[in-house]
Amino acid sequence: MCCESKRRFLLLYATQKGQAKAIAEEIQQQAGAHGLEADMHCISEMDKYNLETEKDPVVIVISTTGTGDPPDTAHKFVKKIQDKTLPPDHFAHLQYGLLGLGDSEYMFFCNGGRTVDRRLQELGAQHFYDTGLADDCVGLELVVDPWIDGLWFALKEALQLQKEKEGMNSAVNAVSSSLSTASHAVHELKLGSEVKNLKLEDEGARGSDVLSQKLDDINLVAPARDTKPSLVHSVPPVSQSALNIPALPPEYIEVEFQDTQGENPHLSSLISEGTTFEVPITKAVHLTREDAIKTALLLELDIADTAFEYQPGDAFCVICPNNVSEVEELLNILGLSEKGDDFVCVKVKQGTKKKGASCPQHIPGRSTLKFILTWCLEIRAIPKKAFLRALVEYTSDAGEKRRLQELCSRQGTSDYSRFIRDSNVCLLDLLHAFPSCKPSLGLLIEHLPKLHARSYSVSSSNLYQPGRLCFVFNVVEFPAGPSRPVSRKGVCTGWLAELVAPLLNPSKNSQGTEGKSSSTEKISIFPRPNNAFHLPADPSVPFIMVGPGTGISPFIGFLQHRQKLREQHTDWIFGETWLFFGCRHRDRDYLFKQLRCFLENGTLTHLKVCFSRDSSTVEVAPPKYVQDVLRLCSKEVARVLLKERGYFYICGDKKHMADDVRDAIVDILSMEMGTDKLEAMKILAMLQEAKQYLQDVWS
Repeated sequence: MCCESKRRFLLLYATQKGQAKAIAEEIQQQAGAHGLEADMHCISEMDKYNLETEKDPVVIVISTTGTGDPPDTAHKFVKKIQDKTLPPDHFAHLQYGLLGLGDSEYMFFCNGGRTVDRRLQELGAQHFYDTGLADDCVGLELVVDPWIDGLWFALKEALQLQKEKEGMNSAVNAVSSSLSTASHAVHELKLGSEVKNLKLEDEGARGSDVLSQKLDDINLVAPARDTKPSLVHSVPPVSQSALNIPALPPEYIEVEFQDTQGENPHLSSLISEGTTFEVPITKAVHLTREDAIKTALLLELDIADTAFEYQPGDAFCVICPNNVSEVEELLNILGLSEKGDDFVCVKVKQGTKKKGASCPQHIPGRSTLKFILTWCLEIRAIPKKAFLRALVEYTSDAGEKRRLQELCSRQGTSDYSRFIRDSNVCLLDLLHAFPSCKPSLGLLIEHLPKLHARSYSVSSSNLYQPGRLCFVFNVVEFPAGPSRPVSRKGVCTGWLAELVAPLLNPSKNSQGTEGKSSSTEKISIFPRPNNAFHLPADPSVPFIMVGPGTGISPFIGFLQHRQKLREQHTDWIFGETWLFFGCRHRDRDYLFKQLRCFLENGTLTHLKVCFSRDSSTVEVAPPKYVQDVLRLCSKEVARVLLKERGYFYICGDKKHMADDVRDAIVDILSMEMGTDKLEAMKILAMLQEAKQYLQDVWS
């Protein structure tokens, strides 16, 4: 029950990977300092709140997943409010503020939040505070921090109006007085960013997300010889500023070592998304030459003895561990090298000030320390500002302490973005850069997110290869840089590459060579069906596929499936198929040269390829990128999309390809229809709405 001395508001969050929940917890934590009480619930816990009867203001924090979908935890809620029988005044009594999280590199930016926001408005709900849309592409904190700052005044104003409606005249003057104080504090807050010594007049704000610090109270870093800022060095004005830093998050987890022995949990217990399958890797193929810029591998899994089902176009997830050497390195820095195999019990600290504290669901009740660091926590995660703030308390060196304070402060926002977020800095990098920082195990469990399974597109057809599942990936490389002293491979792709190394032919010219497994290397997977990215239900409908690089992966499954359908149903009518593929070099990374076989047997009608880095001696240089080839085929593309109502599929890199392809399609529609670009964009939006223009992209 909420405390009666504080005014209540309902706080709902819908999260996919924990971002929205973390922000909701920050709001809940700050609420008390403003004389408010946040009644916080996951939006899926519909038995714990009721919007139909809710009288208090509602705050919603919601992320976006996939290609613009609400997170899994919001599916039931969205389905409920999308009921078309609900009257337009169904939520006329409801006042709410919504914060949406998204990534502008994806087409449907913040669509999870927009969908809920739009539907609540259609059902009569009213905003008490403007909707915020935070962009992970540039840094969520750029919108989240000021949105939370403004939330408290808006909440108090909404609660005042609520009291007036209830006729509680005796309370109006008291609330008005607090509003006056809060308004004055907001004014001071704005001035504070322009002066060195920040003074907060609102007593409530002293314990919230801002700490007032004077230069005299801080042991400043000794002036660095470097004239440019870095992860460990700052320059004016940041180095000479008083800092607005987040409030210290209350600790709530403790870890106890136990003398008992036993077995670690099975990996399937870590997954809540559905049934997991442990399957052997039966084949590994090097698709690129050794001198290619990227290394692409194809793996084949044996699913014959499982109930795993998929369609071409679906995705699936691989449960992967953190890098063994990185886990050992982390244990060494923490002084726990000898305790990695000891069993630990993780529990909530007695007397913690964190409201509603509970152990993270992804942490087993009992396992070895090494198991938690290997399979449960994303030790490569980019540290949030709240984590940096907590690390300050575990740092003994005054200069290092100050720099961590700067990086989590308002004044250090630019430095945080440049040296941490944009540089993909992780906990290990921080501990190397700030060697006097020695955090507790409990702190790591509190702040490191869950290690999520990695998703891959299926690159096969169960009709073509019964009992087999194939997928293709590039081995991700993170080069060393100023903020990261060592290079690293992707968590999952690096692990998979190491796992199948014995299966790969070590010959220098490895393209097209393959290794078949005589061992029993197995990985754990679970399905992630795609509701839209499938072949047309009507085989006579034509379609166009655009998949440069490893983006070609799902289209191999499409073509294998189509080939089998043509063999089995000779009386069917099949529409034409187009494939646009591109890579850097014809002889180094042309991933599937057997595409010619699909062309020769009629499965593929048109194959268009381009090579962006190959030199040309012809007078008119060939097109370098798939979007350039599309423009050369503008009449045919427009015919398939508009006249024949065909499908258009894109798979691959969002930032460097999918947006350019989209622009090319807009240009094609505009040119072939004789209309302006705005009208062409509307037509493309209609194709998307009709699920004729489909994307499977990543950033």
